[in-house]
Amino acid sequence: MAARLTVSVTQADVGARITTRRRVPGGFRDAVGILESWESGVLRVRKRDGTLVEIVEEELVAAKVVPAAPPRPQRM
Repeated sequence: MAARLTVSVTQADVGARITTRRRVPGGFRDAVGILESWESGVLRVRKRDGTLVEIVEEELVAAKVVPAAPPRPQRM
């Protein structure tokens, strides 16, 4: 049985941590991070490494709000 992909984020989720899957040439790309903005059909997601990913709304095949990232382990 195949999983059903849904987009369950909205503009009201700006500021929340989300996971996304979008269509790109040759397949799909995933991005997890903070939804910084959603304007004019473009989502801007800030990943943990600080990069900003811009996703055209029509390319989304799945997206949802996810819990905050777990704390990183302390280095000795």
